[in-house]
Amino acid sequence: MTRLIQLADGAGARRVALVDEPRVCLIDGFASVYALANAAIATGTPLSDVARKAATGDLLDYDAIYTGSSEWLLLPPVDHPDEPARCLISGAGLTHLGDDQPPSDNGADSADVEPMDDTMRMFQLGIEGGRPGDGKIGVAPEWFYKGTGQNLRGHNQSLTVPSYAEDGSEEAELAGVYVIDPEGRPRRIGMTAGNEFCDHRFERRNSLYVASSRLRECAIGPELVLDPSFDSVPGEAWIERGDDVIWRKAIASGEAEMSHSLQNLEHHHFKYALHRRPGDVHVHFFGAHSLSESEGVTLQQGDVMAIRFDGFGRTLRNVLQIEARAERLVSVTPLG
Repeated sequence: MTRLIQLADGAGARRVALVDEPRVCLIDGFASVYALANAAIATGTPLSDVARKAATGDLLDYDAIYTGSSEWLLLPPVDHPDEPARCLISGAGLTHLGDDQPPSDNGADSADVEPMDDTMRMFQLGIEGGRPGDGKIGVAPEWFYKGTGQNLRGHNQSLTVPSYAEDGSEEAELAGVYVIDPEGRPRRIGMTAGNEFCDHRFERRNSLYVASSRLRECAIGPELVLDPSFDSVPGEAWIERGDDVIWRKAIASGEAEMSHSLQNLEHHHFKYALHRRPGDVHVHFFGAHSLSESEGVTLQQGDVMAIRFDGFGRTLRNVLQIEARAERLVSVTPLG
C-alpha cells in the first residue's frame, strides 16, 4: 500500500514524501497531498502512480522526523493548504460493535444499555439497516461536525482542553480523507488513523450536548494510506503518563467491526450538496471502538495519547495540553 506524509522544513517550506521504511522519499513538484490528488483527478491517473512518478530519490531518515529530532516537522497528512476553512472535519458515531460500555454514558458504541433511550435506538437502527447492500441506501448514522482545518493537528502536536471544557480524552478511530472534484463528485484520497479528541464528561451531562462536546481539536496521521484494507483492522490505543502506561486497549475498526458499511457512511455524508462543493477537502471519522474515559481514566496535563492501526503506518502520538487560564466571557459588540 502507498503511504504518504506531509512535512515542512525549518524554513516552513512544505513537501510530500512516500514512506519507504525506515526512510521517506521526497516527492518533487507537489507541495501538498491536495495538489497531488488534484493532479490525479485532472489526468485520470491513479494517485499512487502520480506520487511514485514524482518521487525524487531524495531520502530522509524517518526515525528522526517521527521523533521530532530532525529539522523536518510532520504535518497532518492531508489539509487544504491555501484555505484551512475549506477542510471540513466531521464524523459518524454509534457505528462499532465491539465496545461494552453504554454509549449514552461515553459516546462509544455499544449494545449493552437499558432502557432503550434515543442513543440506543440510533445504535439499533444501524444494526438493522446500516448495511443495505451494494447500490442501496441504508439508515442514516449519527453525524457530528468537528470544525475545519484550523482544528486539525498532526503527530507529536498537542491537543488542547480549552478553558470552557470539562474534560478531554482520546477517541481512537480511522478516518476517510476526500476531495471534491470539479464536477462536484467526492473522491476518496485514502484513509488515516486519527484521534477524534472530545469532551466526554460534558457530553455525559445530556445527549444534546454531543454537538458542542465534539467541537474540539483533533489529530490524524502520521501517514495517509491511499488504498488500505478496510475489512477488519485491528489496532491498539494506550495512555502514557511519564514513564508508565496507565491504560491500554486492543481496538478494531473496519466494515466487519461496524454496524454501518463504508458505502452507507459515505452516502449519508455526501448526500448533502453542501458537502460536494468543488475543491473542498473532507476528513470524516468513522467511529470509535473503546475509550479510556469509559474505563474511569481522567487524562492529565502532559499525558500522551497513542493510537495505532495495523496497516496504517506508525503510531499517532499527541500530548494533552490543558489551557491554564479561566474561562472568559465572550462579549458581542453591536455595529449599531
